[in-house]
Amino acid sequence: MITHADITLSQWIDNLLSNGRYAFSLSLLATELPGYTEIAAKRALSRLTIKGRIISVYKSYYLIIPPQYSSKGILPPTLFLDGLMKNIKRPYYLALFNAASFYGASHQQPQEFFVVTNFPVLRTTQKKGIMIHYISKKNIPEILLESKKTETGYLKISNPALTACDLIQFEKRVGGINRVSTVLNELAESIQPEMFCVELFKHVQVTTLQRLGYILENTLENNLLADTLYKALQQQGITFFRTPLKTSIPIKGCTTNERWKVIENTEIEIDD
Repeated sequence: MITHADITLSQWIDNLLSNGRYAFSLSLLATELPGYTEIAAKRALSRLTIKGRIISVYKSYYLIIPPQYSSKGILPPTLFLDGLMKNIKRPYYLALFNAASFYGASHQQPQEFFVVTNFPVLRTTQKKGIMIHYISKKNIPEILLESKKTETGYLKISNPALTACDLIQFEKRVGGINRVSTVLNELAESIQPEMFCVELFKHVQVTTLQRLGYILENTLENNLLADTLYKALQQQGITFFRTPLKTSIPIKGCTTNERWKVIENTEIEIDD
């Protein structure tokens, strides 16, 4: 049975959608529709959720599902992540394969997204077959981020150099060093030498930079970027210590690359 409350809320949601807004919070609803009691609002929202008009993706935060996405029952995360993170007052950036795809590097899993934010840790969001994993860092380097235009506004993503470093640091999360190196092979075309800067070095572990340099030089044979990275690190007086290429396997009996001080405990293979 359709009630007056349902119609009023539906009209309000339609108005948001007509103005290009694909999401709303309970606090916004309470402000703009003060006639609703908390109980009435929750009941009306529940009915609209059952009908597939809206879906909750976080505490008190709802997505509006327009007709073009009704079959999936959810929006692509690139359309709502910025609004969601603003709503929960968290700095963030889209990372790893999802960021790499914006620079023309493919091989990502379109149903799995990785978002870097600060502490405390956020639990993985899983809705309608889409998973959003949150990686926590102490500091979010705004200077190393880029804004990409979407249908609903803008989305913060890591720049190509930070994307490359994150892929190496979190390689276990995305399928291993071979898969990461395959994406780096494409991503390297978007990395500009000036991106190897002091701000990047402040934010990224030295061991990650060593492994990146090793892969650029010895796997991807990109001497320009490898040499630029090495010289920039030397100019900052950064000291290298022996570090394994793959952290999860033994290093006994393995050779060490002299330049990058990387222990060659695995052989990287990239896909063509």
